[in-house]
Amino acid sequence: MTKRDLIWKIAYLAIAVGVFLIDQTSKAWAVRSLRFGEGMSVISGFLNFVYAENPGIAFSMLDDHGDGGRWGLSVVAIVAGTLVLYFFWRTPRSDDRILGSLALLLAGIAGNVTDRLRLGYVIDFIDVQFGSWHYPTFNVADSAICIGAGLLLIDMVLSKKNQKSKIESQNSEVSA
Repeated sequence: MTKRDLIWKIAYLAIAVGVFLIDQTSKAWAVRSLRFGEGMSVISGFLNFVYAENPGIAFSMLDDHGDGGRWGLSVVAIVAGTLVLYFFWRTPRSDDRILGSLALLLAGIAGNVTDRLRLGYVIDFIDVQFGSWHYPTFNVADSAICIGAGLLLIDMVLSKKNQKSKIESQNSEVSA
């Protein structure tokens, strides 16, 4: 790895640290501003800030497993974060979409596992609804995880398309 590649990767990690800090700061704000109130309407009928404690995983699944669940989910998150970091360092510098995706995943995992280890639950506060449809309350770390995972999926689809095009063009060259 060249010095320039290392600097770029450190820049991606700095972005991950920035997203982590935004997540933790926004959760601290939610605790101070929303914890004992009834919430705050940002865009009436669409976006609200409402304090929630999530002891489980996404959408409060597995929230009834007490301390065993807390520590089990924390271990799983730490292993996932370690794997993300491993793949981050193994990804070529030229693959910006993957590096950005992994940085977002790392930031999100770190944000939620920090809450889980420190508090025993994850603080959620972003509440989105549209008419009768209501999305489960989430936070900045959850958003980073979803965006990072979405970018990885897009990359998988695009790389399969590119690979298929290359194979088709090679086959057409061979047959010509």
